[in-house]
Amino acid sequence: MRILHICPTARIESPLAPDSLQYLGHQIERLGLEQLNSAASDLSAADVIVADACLDLSLAPAIAEAVARARISAPILVVLSEGGLATASAKWNVSDIVLTTAGPAEVEARLRLARDHHLSTASYDTPSRGGGGTSTASAPSMSGGSRTESAYGNGSWGSESDPMIVVSGALRIDETAFTAHLGKRSLDLTYREFALLKFFAMHPERVFTRDEILLEVWGDDYYGGTRTVDVHVRRVRAKLGKDFENAIHTVRYVGYRFSPDSAAARGDSANVHDDPAAAHNGGAVSNTDDKSEPDKVPENDKMSAHDKVSAPDEESAPEAQPESNEEDVKV
Repeated sequence: MRILHICPTARIESPLAPDSLQYLGHQIERLGLEQLNSAASDLSAADVIVADACLDLSLAPAIAEAVARARISAPILVVLSEGGLATASAKWNVSDIVLTTAGPAEVEARLRLARDHHLSTASYDTPSRGGGGTSTASAPSMSGGSRTESAYGNGSWGSESDPMIVVSGALRIDETAFTAHLGKRSLDLTYREFALLKFFAMHPERVFTRDEILLEVWGDDYYGGTRTVDVHVRRVRAKLGKDFENAIHTVRYVGYRFSPDSAAARGDSANVHDDPAAAHNGGAVSNTDDKSEPDKVPENDKMSAHDKVSAPDEESAPEAQPESNEEDVKV
């Protein structure tokens, strides 16, 4: 694989980032940011661009813009320090991020996935990364969903004014501020509950198995079982409230489907907007750990009529807590 490594300086003595990149045996060409435009014609064959923004986070969007101006069509993998993760943004227009301390296996996997995804979408997208063209297919996003140009309607992600807003029915999710609102009511969600609800909102009316949800929301490095999906779905349903909880519908023996516009999900608009259980923190993701407070699922929801009819397989075992204390790390 041919990798173009862009860093603040092209000095040979400066270390590669991530550190493990040197052990993978790929063909690596190093350039300083100031050299990018002059060498653009020779770099069009790069499979992946690795942008080193460890020391200066402003380099991430700067490198993406320089790549766009140079009309280099290749996925961009940004290297960050752990402290820089909080600033990562889809507005950078990059394919993925990786920590400078990532091991060889992780770096190799991210390089391969970035390259393969770029190749798979190249035949559908008109090259438009800064080149003035128009894209005919949805562009990849860092959150795993698809970016659409409309900010309205179910499952839309992004708009010209704010590309980080997810709107699905009465549900509105701000990915940048980590807030979620149902009508006028704010939702008090943990980090993992927020990620789960956002995933559902971005894929309305699609049925996902528990394994698929676990992979998309928890990631392939999570080693717990799918029961944690059921636990978190219960929590999210409880926080959505009785008038909207059925938006997350259980598909018997399969998984879950999010149907924000179903008759059962719409409920009474007054209740949606003025639920007395509205959170006190403006809808921000909760900073309290799930393990430090009991699971706030209403008593009558522990075996609701919906669950009895739709998914008796879920109720065959008592509700379990998530397998890992790390899965709900707060923002």
